Amino acid sequence: MMHSNIKNFVIRVYGLVINENNEILLTDEYQLDTKMTKFPGGGLKLGEGPVDCIKREAVEEFGQGIEIIDHFYTTDYFQEALFHKRHQLISIYYLIRFKEKIRFRVSKKAFDFPEMKNGMQSFRWKAIEELREEDVSFPIDKKVVRLLKDKKG
Repeated sequence: MMHSNIKNFVIRVYGLVINENNEILLTDEYQLDTKMTKFPGGGLKLGEGPVDCIKREAVEEFGQGIEIIDHFYTTDYFQEALFHKRHQLISIYYLIRFKEKIRFRVSKKAFDFPEMKNGMQSFRWKAIEELREEDVSFPIDKKVVRLLKDKKG
């Protein structure tokens, strides 16, 4: 089915980091005046490939480089972007690992930052077996949670 009101694409690229304890890395953020829990990553820039995008985002968010293990999922259905009117959202997810030991702060609690101010971010591990769709904010991430549980279950 065509959605004729859609005028452009938004492409997002995310990294799925799973540690030796079968936990996945989540990011809690306050962006666009909204609290959100999602997988680390961000927007693809014009002229940039998805792999280059997740590598750039990793340096921006974690302050360190990553390696791609494998492609995990790309949106395979229509999803309108929540923050961009009349835009179709396509999200690409890669399984990634850090090239070195983690050097950034990982918290035990959600939204572990001093104030709800745009740009604030904290990271935490969540056991995949305990991960639920309600733990993430966005529709495509919810599908990825289901896929993760199917693959690990």
